[in-house]
Amino acid sequence: MTRSVLRAELRPEQVIAIVDTREQLPVCLSPMRSEIGTLATGDYGLKALPHVVAIERKSETDFLACVGVERERFDREVLRLLAYPVRAIVIESTWKRIEAGNWRSKVTSAAAMGSLVGWAAMGLPVFMVDTHERAGQFISRLLFIAARRRWRELRALAEVGKDAQ
Repeated sequence: MTRSVLRAELRPEQVIAIVDTREQLPVCLSPMRSEIGTLATGDYGLKALPHVVAIERKSETDFLACVGVERERFDREVLRLLAYPVRAIVIESTWKRIEAGNWRSKVTSAAAMGSLVGWAAMGLPVFMVDTHERAGQFISRLLFIAARRRWRELRALAEVGKDAQ
């Protein structure tokens, strides 16, 4: 009988991220590899774990649209995100900028902040990352950590199975 041996550790270069086809301005996920594909929800996921990880990225302008004119559509997106064990909204802004409300939108800063806090209260982590570059760094790190956790869980199960034989 042949046993498969799991490597001792997972490296970022071994993980393949999926970038949704609808993502307008993809972030750099290096050193992780990435492919374009269609995700059920979110902008970023993992090829090997399509039903485990979903990350939604929003520029500040997109975020304001999602809490304003596109609210109903985005509320449905939020509900879909909640079904994933690892989920997040990554916003390219800061709390200070949202609080200041210096934008050309009918969305008030109070409404925008209320949405952020409301999503967090629902169990949907919201991360303010300031810039597009930092969004890429954060998303890459979150995807890798989620993949590595599942990898370690699988390795631990394999060890338990090996000990039982």
